[in-house]
Amino acid sequence: MIGLEYVLGLYNMQHIELAERLGIKKQNINLWIKGKQGIPKKYIPILESLFNINGDYLSKELNEIEKLIIQKEKLKNDLKPIIKGYENVLSEGAETFYRSPVYDKEEINEIDRSIEKIKIANRFKESLEVVDKHPYMDTYRIIIELLEKAGTEIIFHKTLQALAHYLNALPDNITTGDEQKEFETELFEVLDDHNY
Repeated sequence: MIGLEYVLGLYNMQHIELAERLGIKKQNINLWIKGKQGIPKKYIPILESLFNINGDYLSKELNEIEKLIIQKEKLKNDLKPIIKGYENVLSEGAETFYRSPVYDKEEINEIDRSIEKIKIANRFKESLEVVDKHPYMDTYRIIIELLEKAGTEIIFHKTLQALAHYLNALPDNITTGDEQKEFETELFEVLDDHNY
């Protein structure tokens, strides 16, 4: 779906209403949405201001993340949330953290979590599609089983963190303290005993 069409639906705005606000004919809006004519540059700043979004979204086919970003901006505009704190989130390359705002309006936090879930799912899918006959398909099946059965268990989380440290996949400052270090030491002893 083209961004402008999505935005109009999200704001419950008819083509004729937007045309009147811009002082143009409804047919122009239809041509923009059908991709038969580009949105003239002079209207982009007006549309950005009207819908409080980046104009780059208006003329392109939107993916799920972009739709969620637009929804989030609309909610922020409607609800006027307050940032009540920040949480450290591991960057995509798992090398650093970035500070992600936590809002007082749960609807916005839910959208942020949905965006992160889609990003993670996309990366997981991309890693599976690296080769046609992936040599570690059984490992991926085990990961899915563990996520389904033990995804919220602290021992599962600590095991993954320990393995990530062991493989140098996470920065050193990800730890829960002495308890985590003790757990990692014991886990690595088990791995060493079994020649892993």
